[in-house]
Amino acid sequence: MIVDCHGHYTTEPQALKDFRQAQIAAVKDRTALPALSALNISDDQYRESVADKQLKLQRERGTDVSIFSPRASGMGHHIGDAKVSLEWSIASNDAIHRLCTLFPNNFIGVCQLPQTTGVSPENCIGELERCVNELGFVGCNLNPDPSGGHWNAPPLTDKWWFPFYEKLCELDVPAMIHVSASCNPNFHTTGAHYINADTTAFMQLIQADLFKDFPTLKLIIPHGGGAVPYHWGRYRGLALGLKRPELDEIMRNNVFFDTCVYHLPGIELLTKLVPIDNILFASEMLGAVPGIDPRTGHNFDDTKRYIDALSLSAADKQKIFEQNARRAYPRVGAKLDQIKTAKK
Repeated sequence: MIVDCHGHYTTEPQALKDFRQAQIAAVKDRTALPALSALNISDDQYRESVADKQLKLQRERGTDVSIFSPRASGMGHHIGDAKVSLEWSIASNDAIHRLCTLFPNNFIGVCQLPQTTGVSPENCIGELERCVNELGFVGCNLNPDPSGGHWNAPPLTDKWWFPFYEKLCELDVPAMIHVSASCNPNFHTTGAHYINADTTAFMQLIQADLFKDFPTLKLIIPHGGGAVPYHWGRYRGLALGLKRPELDEIMRNNVFFDTCVYHLPGIELLTKLVPIDNILFASEMLGAVPGIDPRTGHNFDDTKRYIDALSLSAADKQKIFEQNARRAYPRVGAKLDQIKTAKK
C-alpha cells in the first residue's frame, strides 16, 4: 500500500470557513461566539469538497490512503482563549471524522488539539481522548509554538508537556510536531515558520533525553525534518559534543521524518542520511506547495514520483510507503488491513 502520512483538509466546505471567520470576528469584537450547534454541513458538501481534489489526485498519483488532519495553518492557537480553541478544534475534528466516515478507504483521521498560548497542554487531553476513543483517530498534530511565531512555550522536552506525553503513550498514538500560521511578520508560515519549527524540535530532542522518560513515545517531524538532513553533520557533531548518542540512535523507535521535500535531490539526501526505518511517505497534499514545477511539468507535491525514482531496494521502498507508517502509528495497522481487504 501507499500510505500518505501527511494530508491536510485544505478544501473545507465554505460553511466551516464561515464558522471560523465568525469566531475570529467575535474574538476581535468581544461579542458572543457563534454556536457550534448551528454548524450544518451536508454529506454532499463533504463529498464535493474532495471529489475533484484529494480523491482525484490519489487516483492519478497512485496513492491509497491519506492520514488526514485539519488544515495546519488554520489551527490558529494564538487566536482567542481556550474556549475558542476547543470549539474550533471540535468543529475541525468532526469535519475530519465525517470525511473519514464517508470515505473510509481513502482517509484516516488525525486530530487538531485545542492548544492555547500559555495554557498547559494537559488541557488538550479530553479532546485527544474523544478523537481517539470515539472517532477512531490514530494520532494528533502537536504545536510546539501555540503563540504563532513568538516561541514563548517551554521546549518540547520540558516537564510542562509531560502529562500530555503520558496520555499519548497510554493511548498508543503519535504526535506530528506541526506549527500553525505565523502571526510574526519575520516568519513566512510555510517557507520559514514550518521549517524553523521542524529544525527546532529536533534540536530540542538532541539536547535532552526525553525518550528515557517516555520510551514508547513516537514523534513525527514533517517536511523532511526541516534543515536537519541538509545539516546532518552539524547536528551529529552537536549531539556528540553534548555527550549524546548518534542521531540514528536518538531517532530509532521514537522519531520519524516524512518525505514532504519537493524535489528529487532533497529526497535522495534524506534517504542517504536518515535511517530508512525512520522515513514516512508523505506529500502534504493539498498543502504548502501545490503548484507545477516548470522544469519537470509535474506538481511539486507529487512526492511518490521521487520515491519511485530512488535507487532503493523494493523492501526499503515498501518500508517508506507502508511499513514505517505501521510502526509510527500503532493504531493504523488494523485500518490498513481493512482497506486492503475492501480494495481487493
